[in-house]
Amino acid sequence: MAKSKFEYVRQFEVEDKCLPNCWIVVRVDGKGFHRFSEVHHFMKPNDDRSLKLMTKAADCVMEEFKDIILAYGQSDEYSFVFRRNTTVYNRRASKMMTNIASLFASSYVFYWPRYFGTQMMQYPPAFDARTVLYPTDKNLRDYLSWRQADCHINNLYNTCFWKLIEDKGLTPAQAQDRLKGTMSSDKNELLFSELNINYNHLPELYRKGTILIRDKDNQDLEKSLSSTGSSSSGSQGSYRVPSSRSRPNIISLNEDLIGDQFWENHPEILNPGKR
Repeated sequence: MAKSKFEYVRQFEVEDKCLPNCWIVVRVDGKGFHRFSEVHHFMKPNDDRSLKLMTKAADCVMEEFKDIILAYGQSDEYSFVFRRNTTVYNRRASKMMTNIASLFASSYVFYWPRYFGTQMMQYPPAFDARTVLYPTDKNLRDYLSWRQADCHINNLYNTCFWKLIEDKGLTPAQAQDRLKGTMSSDKNELLFSELNINYNHLPELYRKGTILIRDKDNQDLEKSLSSTGSSSSGSQGSYRVPSSRSRPNIISLNEDLIGDQFWENHPEILNPGKR
């Protein structure tokens, strides 16, 4: 790069390199999505189209950033967990979150027609992002547990709120007043006794959110094939391993993150190399 007398201005840039040996989490949040959902007539309390579009955008981010080992999403947010020793963008927080936020937003707009059909987008959505460091495995697990607990709390409230409006004919103000001061047990009882809904039977997508991880079996196959060449032969002739963008190496789960079972089933997330 050519040098000039103006290059001194680079000295004003702030160094924002993330600390080493820490989990890096970048969380993307929709900006003003309450209004966005109303303008675009999202179904209440959950719109499958929007949730699937969010996951597709997150999938695009994971395809681009191979150091992301897990993503968790619910409502209008997604958290991306980078492997502990990542060197992407030299661990610069601003570079990581701005690139992820911009790719997420552009993917959301690009794939909108796939999930919303001919419904036109009325105005462009916006997403903000933040970068947070977690020094221990427990800190990381507690963060993800916090986000999943938030998913459950919000979904339980919203399910009650909108069912009171749709099935009982309450106004939003009346529904809000009815739920004021209630505990989770109260809301579950309300759904069961008055609205004939067993909350535990609702789709896990709504209650637990979405987890994206990389397919272990696919990764093992990729490593095996890469060590012997990119093509293989069989009874029906030879074939070439598809590109990473066309290979379904990211899987979507709607499971509990708070307990130990998920982490016991996927030890490679916290301890790379374990299977």
